[in-house]
Order: sequence, then structure tokens, then C-alpha cells
Amino acid sequence: MRAPRFWSQPPGALAASLAPLSWVYEAAGALRRAATTPVEVSAKVICIGNLVAGGAGKTPTAIAVLKRLRARGVAAHALTRGYGGRETGPLRVDPSRHSADDVGDEALLLARIAPTWVGRDRVAAAQAAVADGARVIVMDDGFQNPMLKKDLSLVVVDADYGIGNGRVIPAGPLRESVAAGLARAQGVVMIGEGAGGFLGEVRLPVLRARIVPAPGALALADRAVLAFAGIGRPEKLFATLRALGCRLVAGVAFADHHPYRPDDIMRLVEAAVEAGATLVTTEKDAVRLPPEARRMVEVLPVELVFEDEAALDRALAPALAHA
Repeated sequence: MRAPRFWSQPPGALAASLAPLSWVYEAAGALRRAATTPVEVSAKVICIGNLVAGGAGKTPTAIAVLKRLRARGVAAHALTRGYGGRETGPLRVDPSRHSADDVGDEALLLARIAPTWVGRDRVAAAQAAVADGARVIVMDDGFQNPMLKKDLSLVVVDADYGIGNGRVIPAGPLRESVAAGLARAQGVVMIGEGAGGFLGEVRLPVLRARIVPAPGALALADRAVLAFAGIGRPEKLFATLRALGCRLVAGVAFADHHPYRPDDIMRLVEAAVEAGATLVTTEKDAVRLPPEARRMVEVLPVELVFEDEAALDRALAPALAHA
């Protein structure tokens, strides 16, 4: 799905006409949360969520948190729904055996860092992780899902996009109102330099972070590149490449989680050859490429860096103490 353009623009007639559906959507979510008693498991659960539909940087944040925990010897496992994959779980991801078609792209990225579980039923997946030795579970998404009790919820915000037009789906990109979401969170991870459009409303600890090229990305500097991405906001890839010093001859945007087929890649390869450019994509897109196409595409490695790691440690302290 590609977010409608009007979601990022000041509210107009279309957003106003969809407002009644937004009220129904938000009321249904609130009713579900009120009617559900979350299940507690014998591990601390850290949820990395967001307020808007689409990419805000949840998976890079979850990866950074997992790295921080595991560097301290904490038995931390990842948990994700497995969006885009056919497996319903609970299933422990094996990158040598599973593909993005099986478990989704986020699960494969998380599994590089820590034991990762896929499950449409998050409670069952969390219980499987605990049985496998998890003392802390880091959820990638699931903030609006009330089934599993969360000990710490961090809401991720793209500081440039913020909350779009501030309206709830389908009138805007919000999964719920800002007030309702922040009332259940214990902190905000603000990725980027902006204020996210609502920083003045936040009365929670704000952890500033940036997504930056990893050391391996320097090999792409000063090269002509043709970039493509099927992520929530492909323009973030294009901006990162420009900042790295690349000459971006073209940027091709696909829908989020786009399942690449050989024909897609061959068209891109031909365009890159014609332009004398290197074909580049994200790590998240790379795991969705057909195996035979991966040698034709360079990958831009990135990582999320917190500006104040001590503040992150303070936020994670309850989980660290438990583990």
C-alpha cells in the first residue's frame, strides 16, 4: 500500500468527508482495547510501535534496542507479526531456510541480530520465545494490539513526516489519536531533526535518534546511482544517498513491502546500465529480491544511532534489571 498524498497535506474536503469513518475506526480500536485483558508472560515485553500507518523507523529502532540489550548479556528475543509472509506461527525464524515470502522482510532483518519469532497470535509467539529462553521480548510493531501485556512502549516518530494531517485512518495516517496513543506509551523515539509536528504535546521522555549510513556504505560515495525502494517512505533512501555524496540519476518508489519479481529487477538493471549508474536499494528491500537478482543490486547499509545512549539506558532500565 502507498499512503495517499492527502494524508501528508493540510486537512481538506476529502479528509473532512472521511471523518465519520475515522470516528468509527478509532472507536472500534478503543473498544477492542477496553474489552481485552492483556496476557502477561514471564519475560519483560518492550514494544516498539508508532502512531501512523507506514514506515516511521520501527524496525531500525527495534534492532538498535536488541543490540543494546544483547551487548549487556540480556537474553533478548524479537517478536513480529511477519507482515507479508505466509507463515502464521508461532515460528522461530531461520534466515538460512526462510524467505521474505515465508516470514516477511522485517523478520529476516531482526533475525540477523537476535532470535526472532513470527506469530499472528502474539501471545502464543511470546510464550514460545519464553520457552526458548527469552528474558526480554522486543516487539516490532503491535502497539495497537492489546493481546500481550507490555512493560515498556516506545512510540517511534519520523521527525520529518510527523503525524501527517493529524487525522485518523482513513481521513489521515493516524492509527489512533495522538492523545490516546501517548497515554499508553512511556517514551517517544524521534528520528530525524524536525519536531514531528506535535513535539509540544509530548509530556514523555523523548529519545532523539538518527538513521545514518553504516561504515560499509562509504563504498557508494561519489558514485552515480539509480535507487529503488518499496518501504514506507522511499524518499528517505534517496535523501540518504544524496547526503552520502552519491549522484542520484533516478529514484524509483514501489509500494511498501512490494514483492519484487524478476521482471521488476530487469527493468531497473536495464535503466541503470543505460544511465551508467549503480543499482542500489535498502537492506529491507534486498531480502525481498529474487535470489538470482541479488548480485545485480548494491545494498545501502544503515543503522539507527541514539543521540543520548544514557537516556536509552534509563528507558530500558526496568528490562535490564529484570534480566
